[in-house]
This record gives sequence, structure tokens and C-alpha cells, in this order.
Amino acid sequence: MIKMIALDLDNTLLNSAKEISDENVSTLQKLHKKGIAVVLCTGRPINAVWPYVKQLGLTEENDYTITFNGGMVIRNHDQKVLNQKGLTLDDFSLIHQYALDNDLPLDILDFEKVYELTDLVKSTYKEVLNSPLEFVPIDFKKLDDKPYSKAIMSEQIATLDNARANFPSEITDHYKIVRSQPKIMEFLPLNMSKATGLNILLKHLDMDFSNLMAFGDAENDYEMIEAANVGVAMGNASDEIKSIATDVTVDHDDDGVAVFLHKYFNE
Repeated sequence: MIKMIALDLDNTLLNSAKEISDENVSTLQKLHKKGIAVVLCTGRPINAVWPYVKQLGLTEENDYTITFNGGMVIRNHDQKVLNQKGLTLDDFSLIHQYALDNDLPLDILDFEKVYELTDLVKSTYKEVLNSPLEFVPIDFKKLDDKPYSKAIMSEQIATLDNARANFPSEITDHYKIVRSQPKIMEFLPLNMSKATGLNILLKHLDMDFSNLMAFGDAENDYEMIEAANVGVAMGNASDEIKSIATDVTVDHDDDGVAVFLHKYFNE
């Protein structure tokens, strides 16, 4: 029995204008009022998704959000952290040196802000993400030694494809590397995924993956789509995600989430 719906944001719940359509909002709100947990699962921090949380009305005592691709599980109404896992500053030394040697950009995120590394070529992350996150220009050597969530490499698709194809094993063995969007590549702690965060939340709420329906479109959604009892790929999803999904719905610009939910729950 499905008791939780997990939703990726970009190119899944959000349309091309980075908005949640009225149809998606009303459909999810009806299911939420019936007691089904609605959980946003994103690479962003909570402050960057808070307008969507409020729009959906996900501010009750047992409403949670999965942020940083599973790195943080946070209760919405008081923003209490249920679980958090990240990287140290030293963990970024490898990918920073690689970016420096190969004229590539890099942004590093803590659990609130984005640090644009000014000692590297300029990143496109701010423009591609188009989200109200705080961006702080800074040299890598001036970053504080504290916990961080991940690193981001934002560039043209071909540039990222080439970089990934040529990463040495010391890079690929040190990070979980995923594409969250075609122009965004993320460097996460090893074994980190949205399914990791969802597993923690499901157990906390006395559920398991048999109770989960998940929607996604990109590589960073792979594990949660594969683990969910009902894993739904968007019509615009990559072939890789479609291949492991139990179902495929229509495009994110055609209310794909709502279309599938109406069909599944006979709404």
C-alpha cells in the first residue's frame, strides 16, 4: 500500500518555468489530506525549496523534505534535522585540483549556501539552477574547515561528458558522481543517494520501500526509482531511468505527476 510519494523537483514536479502547475498542486494536496506523505526529494537546501513546500502545504508535524540528494532529512514545520551526512573541506581537494588542472569550474555547498570558487574558471551553476540560493564568491584556500554537503560542476553538456569520461580512478573512487541535470554534475559522499535519505525517513515513520511511490527523471533519481514499490519515470526522463521504472508518465510540462496520480488512485 502506497503511503508516501517522493518527488524530484527539476524536470519532474517543476515544469520548464520552474513552477509547480495548479493541477499538480491540487492533486498532491488532495492525497496529502487523505494521509499520504508527500516528500520533495532534491539536491537543493531547504531554504531553496521552501516556497514549494509552502505552496503544497507540507508544513504539518510529520511533513519532511529530503535535501542534498539524500544528505539531509529535515522536518518542515520547525526545520529540525532528522539526519545529516556530508563531506569535509579536505574531501574536496582531489576534485578541486582536477578542476584547476583542467580549466573546469567548481562550486562547493555547505548546508545553506553555495561557494563559487573564484580561483577556477567561472561556473554556470547560478544561471542553470535559477533558484534563490545565496552565492558567495571565494577562493578555495579561504573556505572554512567545516562540514559541507557536496561539490557541483556546472558546464556545457559536452564539457561535462568529456570530464567524466576522463576522471582518474582516484576521483571516481572518492565520490558518488551523478548528473542531476544535463549541465550539472554533482560530487557527493560515497553511497549517498535520495534512496539513502528516504530509507531513514521511511523507517522513522514506520514504513518501508513497499509503501513508496517515487517520481524522477535524471541519474540522481536512479536509486529511489529502483527502490520504490512504484517507480515512475517522467516522459522527459533519460532512457536509463525509464529502463528501471515500473511506469512511465507524460512530460513534466504536461502535468506528468498529476496524470499518473489520477490514474493510479482513481482520482
